[in-house]
Amino acid sequence: MFRTLRRALCVAAALLLPLAGTQSSAFADVDAQAGDGYWHTSGRQILDAAGQPVRIAGVNWFGFETANHVVHGLWARDYKSMIDQMKSLGYNTIRMPYSDDILKPGTMPDSINTDGKNTDLRGLTSLQVLDRIVAYAGQSGLKIVLDRHRPDAAGQSALWYTASVPESTWITNLKALATRYQGNSTVVGIDLHNEPHDPACWGCGDTSRDWRLAAQRAGNAVLSVNPELLIMVEGVQSYDGTNGWWGGNLMGVAQHPVQLDVPNRLVYSAHDYATSVAQQSWFSDPSFPANMPGIWDKYWGYIFKQNIAPVWLGEFGTTLQPSVDQKWLAELVKYLRPTSANGADSFHWTFWSWNPNSGDTGGILKDDWQTVDTVKDGYLASVKAPGFGPGPGPGGPGGPGDGNATCSAAYTVSSDWGGGFNAGVKVTNTGTLPLKSWKVTWTWSGSQKVTSMWNASHTQNGTTVAAVNAAHNGSVPVGGSASFGLGGAPGGGGATGVSCTAT
Repeated sequence: MFRTLRRALCVAAALLLPLAGTQSSAFADVDAQAGDGYWHTSGRQILDAAGQPVRIAGVNWFGFETANHVVHGLWARDYKSMIDQMKSLGYNTIRMPYSDDILKPGTMPDSINTDGKNTDLRGLTSLQVLDRIVAYAGQSGLKIVLDRHRPDAAGQSALWYTASVPESTWITNLKALATRYQGNSTVVGIDLHNEPHDPACWGCGDTSRDWRLAAQRAGNAVLSVNPELLIMVEGVQSYDGTNGWWGGNLMGVAQHPVQLDVPNRLVYSAHDYATSVAQQSWFSDPSFPANMPGIWDKYWGYIFKQNIAPVWLGEFGTTLQPSVDQKWLAELVKYLRPTSANGADSFHWTFWSWNPNSGDTGGILKDDWQTVDTVKDGYLASVKAPGFGPGPGPGGPGGPGDGNATCSAAYTVSSDWGGGFNAGVKVTNTGTLPLKSWKVTWTWSGSQKVTSMWNASHTQNGTTVAAVNAAHNGSVPVGGSASFGLGGAPGGGGATGVSCTAT
């Protein structure tokens, strides 16, 4: 059966968790900084830069692939609070769907509320917003896998190219993103194309349809500019007369494996869904759900079990309304191998979706974009995994401790009517690490006092004022800025000795 077009609004977030070997607790004896740096593969496992196994256990957060050109939900919440909540629930990676439209110069996001929230996103392009999300995710210890979900915002495509978005554009844009985040190990991989399906083939040799050959071309192009990235390659729909989910059929890997120029960078990815997306023959089998492990083994699980490569279930989800879907998800979670028993020697996964507005699955969040669906989240508890330590800032080559956090402040009087004045202060991150918080100080020449302040709080001692960030604007990515304003009296509020300190 084919996936419904309602699912075109998909985002996958992959959460990655470090665990070595079998252990009695999913969170026992885990180095807080596990997951540091770029990752590579070894057999069926993904290892961090220090060789420690990690497990992707995350969510999809979609929207960049739609006509909004940005993750959804920012009309309701601040993006930082979203990421904080993901982390608090035990997810460690975000699969971030996008369309090639966001690579077009000047593409602007739509439906972001910047009134008291997301204030640092005001006026930014879609790519600049992505930069901010990557920066905050990395600072928070989450990893990101970029997912080329659609060639344009109009919808998904069976092949990796269309009449308006040729293969050359696809590869150029993949290389551009790989270059953009080169040296920033928050972005650990790229999912080359979402859900190839008929007429896409695997191993047929027809270069216009053979997804395996196209994945090799694109994967090697990405690695030519950023050889540290993981290359995620999804399956197709049909192989040798056997049909499955879009992107979920990896049967061809046994005879026709993907071959990349850089070793230990390949991760195979499958998608799998329940009846709320579409019916499949196995759901009506009298032995259901006991038949499901054999189905998964056939389509994609054998790759892991034969130690060929890591396998990442990049999308799976359900509304959980039909009882058959509940049985399916319970069986699938067992198949993915509980963390407590298997550590990171397990299948990797990112649930579809974080968003509540996926028409045929719903999300981890309910329709208010705030409340957690605790039943759905609870199904995933046994396969969640520990998080990671804070990563580098955008473009930063190293992990925690590399570089420095510094800032500058520009103080400007915007109006002065003698009896009072208004001023604005712009804080800019001038260092090589993201700011977690900041403080700006200055001195007035007369008897001026602060009468009001917004987007910061202050103390005043004589003529010296110290302003510290508010809760929502303390985090500033490398090269980014935050602002606050104030009113004072009497007039003549020009300041001297303006300085900024990263705290």
